[in-house]
Amino acid sequence: MDTELISRLRGRKLEQWEAFLQRAGLTPDPGVETTALLWDEDELIACGSRQENVLKCIAVDASRQGEGLTATVMTALRQDAMQAGYRHLFLYTKPQNQTMFSSLFFYPIAKTDKVLLMENVKNGIGDFLAGLEVPCKEGNVGAIVMNCNPFTRGHRWLIEQAAGECDHLYLFILSEDKGMFPASDRLELVKKGTADLKNVTVHPTGPYLISSATFPTYFLKDKATAADVHCELDINVFTKYFVPHFGITRRYLGTEPNCAVTSRYNEVLMELLPKAGVALSILDRLQTGDAPISASTVRSLLGQGREEELHKLVPDTTFDYLKSHNMI
Repeated sequence: MDTELISRLRGRKLEQWEAFLQRAGLTPDPGVETTALLWDEDELIACGSRQENVLKCIAVDASRQGEGLTATVMTALRQDAMQAGYRHLFLYTKPQNQTMFSSLFFYPIAKTDKVLLMENVKNGIGDFLAGLEVPCKEGNVGAIVMNCNPFTRGHRWLIEQAAGECDHLYLFILSEDKGMFPASDRLELVKKGTADLKNVTVHPTGPYLISSATFPTYFLKDKATAADVHCELDINVFTKYFVPHFGITRRYLGTEPNCAVTSRYNEVLMELLPKAGVALSILDRLQTGDAPISASTVRSLLGQGREEELHKLVPDTTFDYLKSHNMI
């Protein structure tokens, strides 16, 4: 048997990989960066792929189960990830695969009836949270999970309203680098933009509050429900770990009239959070004219030279950042 590592599959091997996954009941994921193919002469008998620090599309031929082929594929993917600079790895799989991947030193984080999230660091999420400051976990403790790409006056208004109702408010800023503004910059902009609010603490989400950009759907038969499954898993992580660690009693949302995905996520939050004992408050977003202030509007105005109009949408701290980075 031979193991082959390929970046960006093409041609005949791409076709073989896609057909192999389909026979295993999986949908090929075009976002994978590296794929391990395990061959017995010219027959593909197992495979697995990596996208950044997420392992996915792992399958073994039905006639070769029990031969330890999953371990061979996982070893190749771990080595590839390490060479790419990723040591902390995540794995999405079906819940019934937990025992198999636990034997390969992956540890469960959270699951729904359709998906299981695992990591290769034992108690990784516990250690991550232990490193975050908890100045208050008593009384009315609120939370907002935000992207802030970039931080706007609308974000600031939502935070002010929530902070006014809470003994303490935690802001969790998404850590994924998928947007125009790097995660580290977005986090710093929120910290600077809320520095005067003494009952507000700003933290990164780390890799645990999940972005739809990395959530895989390759093993879900019903793709139409993928967004709901992603939401459910994300809320599971939030309520299982973040809520007790920070003493969170209420989560705040802004209304979302423009983005269907976010609107659906809010609907799932409304359904599931109260069941976990967390209250939910939905606040109308701050508007300018007839439209709510949005980060997407700010991004569309960048580079157009309309400084005065743009300054109306962002606080001084964000405006100064945009100027210093020659974005306006």
